[in-house]
Amino acid sequence: MTALSGYLRADGRKGIRNRVAVAYLVECAHHVAREIAWPHRDEAHVIGFPGCYPNSYAQTMMERLCTHPNVGAVLLVSLGCESFNRHKLAEVIAASGRPVEVLVIQRAGGTAATIAQGQAWVEHALAQLAGQARVPMEVSELVVGTVCGGSDGTSGLSGNPAAGRAFDKLVAAGAACIFEETGELIGCEDIMAERAATPELAGELRAAVEKAARYYATLGYGSFAAGNADGGLTTIEEKSLGAYAKSGRSRISGLIKPGDIPPKGGLYLMDVVPDGEVRFGFPNISDNAEIVEMMASGAHLTLFVTGRGSVVGSALAPVIKIAANPEMYARLSADMDINAGRIITGEGTLDAVGDEIFDRVLATAAGQPTCSEAMGHAEFILTYKTFEPIGPACLPA
Repeated sequence: MTALSGYLRADGRKGIRNRVAVAYLVECAHHVAREIAWPHRDEAHVIGFPGCYPNSYAQTMMERLCTHPNVGAVLLVSLGCESFNRHKLAEVIAASGRPVEVLVIQRAGGTAATIAQGQAWVEHALAQLAGQARVPMEVSELVVGTVCGGSDGTSGLSGNPAAGRAFDKLVAAGAACIFEETGELIGCEDIMAERAATPELAGELRAAVEKAARYYATLGYGSFAAGNADGGLTTIEEKSLGAYAKSGRSRISGLIKPGDIPPKGGLYLMDVVPDGEVRFGFPNISDNAEIVEMMASGAHLTLFVTGRGSVVGSALAPVIKIAANPEMYARLSADMDINAGRIITGEGTLDAVGDEIFDRVLATAAGQPTCSEAMGHAEFILTYKTFEPIGPACLPA
């Protein structure tokens, strides 16, 4: 088994990368943040919140992301008149033991002056981080997420269940694994409930999926894209069963919401559908929104299964791309880390590809770049949502 090491943080967690986060606090500061990070874009990643009026979800997400175990230092870039509480965010980051600096464009002299100051700070921070030694790390200290996007008729037959096999191995080794998208689990609530650690948790799992069903019914559409139909999927039930396969066969240990950190190893469902009245539109407007929520819950890396093909990666945390469709893999092999399409052609089994995914997780955690990392993909998106805190039944003792 690959030996792991990580960067020890003050809270005891360990990171598998040591990035500088350059975080804009309103869209007006996005360009300046991007220019600051550009000379060191492999190690300095841009994240941020676009709105002028953040809510508690945005504040929590940014706090979790800026103190993610893969983040070693943070530069906050503010225009100056937005409503984001930059002072509180900086205090949270400083309390985590990370270097943090705040640049306010309106005070720093405008675009060019702020970019120059920011680039100098990032260069200094990276020099400091370069001297940080790695320490031994166990598989049980990993948090791994999984999403699927650009799904087709092969996703539920090869890539998703193979990811589920890898999840089973990771959970058995003590890692925390997170699967999500309750809107794509409609119809699977009873079989999930049977795997719940307690009857109370089973009720919470059912309630989360029922909430998603009500949410989509109110909107008048479900999580089924034109590309899904073009790829051979026929119903939301078919898509749900394929998405469910990513969870594997382990007992479900808990239910969390974005920003909740799994307290221990095990398998967790993430409820991504906002609480309260339907007022924010589609729960996740792109696959990267789901990856960001995984990161906010501490995911060191994410498994991304795709049948139609997707080239995105992520800021801060690596993405391992799993190709479900053999024909798509032939076209986009440079963007794919795993060819689960071998299952479709009979050249590999679910268990063999699951083992390959597990090994790739360990190699990535040990420092090997994923395809998206090597190509410079660092996508990020954060939007508006509202969540109520989870109850005690969601995390059984």
